Amino acid sequence: MKNAFSNAAIACVMGDMDMVRPLGLAGVRCAVVTHLGTPALHSRYTKDVILWEDSTKNQDELVEEMVRWGRAQAEKPVLFYQDDNQLLIASRYRDRLAEAFRIPIAEPELIEDLVDKGRFQALAERLDLPVPATRRLFPTRDLAPVAIDLRFPLIIKPLTRRKVWDLTEGFGKALQVNGIDELRALWPKLAAVGLDVLAQEMIPGPETRIESYHVYVDPQGAIAGEFTGRKIRTYPLEYGHSTALTITDEADVATLGRKMVEVLGLTGVAKFDFKRAPDGSLHLLEVNPRFNLWHHLGAVAGVNLPALVYADTLGLPRPAVSKARVGACWCSMTKDLKAARESGVPMGQWLPWMMRCEAKALVMDDPMPFLFNQFNRFLPSNIRRTRPVDALKA
Repeated sequence: MKNAFSNAAIACVMGDMDMVRPLGLAGVRCAVVTHLGTPALHSRYTKDVILWEDSTKNQDELVEEMVRWGRAQAEKPVLFYQDDNQLLIASRYRDRLAEAFRIPIAEPELIEDLVDKGRFQALAERLDLPVPATRRLFPTRDLAPVAIDLRFPLIIKPLTRRKVWDLTEGFGKALQVNGIDELRALWPKLAAVGLDVLAQEMIPGPETRIESYHVYVDPQGAIAGEFTGRKIRTYPLEYGHSTALTITDEADVATLGRKMVEVLGLTGVAKFDFKRAPDGSLHLLEVNPRFNLWHHLGAVAGVNLPALVYADTLGLPRPAVSKARVGACWCSMTKDLKAARESGVPMGQWLPWMMRCEAKALVMDDPMPFLFNQFNRFLPSNIRRTRPVDALKA
């Protein structure tokens, strides 16, 4: 597989090591779109870089810089994108980017419907998707409601993920509200953030009840690779970001995921997040039509979705796919240590588990991203070291 891909087009990765590593493991050369100081710059799989300092360049400038870089390559690179912002750039600028890149991506209207939670709710109602009851709220223009036709407790989350929400103290990925008085008290803080939000009936149970279906549907509509997984821990423990994940073999999750693919008419990669209720039923929380950190775990477990996409995009033979190895784990080492401590997991239990994790930042065949990142943490920000950009292009 390495030989098949080693001389093929470079992959341009708008993402981090959880995207670079699965491609690198398949023998794909990577160029990363990032800023100085990120661990992916130091990976042995990273052969080039497009620097994007968010504070100095807008999206138009980024796209033009990417196009200039792409046109300079001997063969059109394949573009990969990891978070919602990168997905929207790839989708909204697809015509311009297509002049210099091959872009495996879903249809633009479906992407907008899935990324914007307000549009997703309308789509769910139209297609009768199994989502919890939800209402759109407008803290920026409306007075705090005196009543709401939903059952408390509720989950409050922004229509689209924005930094201003993530950086607001106490918000995390979402907020739990237990009654109308609590919602009214929260209203001024929501208004100050300046975002419209969704209120959704909460499915009881911890974050470990969130299970997911991961799939790549080829351009002909056939499922080329799939696996299921479950969260182990998040940080913060409630409504936090994933810090530990594991591969599962849940037939009902896979069955419902395949049904959702068919109903949506989706092609490309996608992640379907479900919450399992106490009665065992599955409720759809969101659909992400993009690459994500789960693909690192899937690759080491035997289902390398980015490599399948890369092969199909270039018309090359697909790498072999096996059934994903149940129990394989991914963890964010430093963040999961905090999550484990808060969960009451003893260090003597967590450390050997972390060492056994198949997908993590520190790996013996590519240790420099983790080591440079740890070294940089102890240096003042104005003298932090990074791998010289010119060295990547040598």
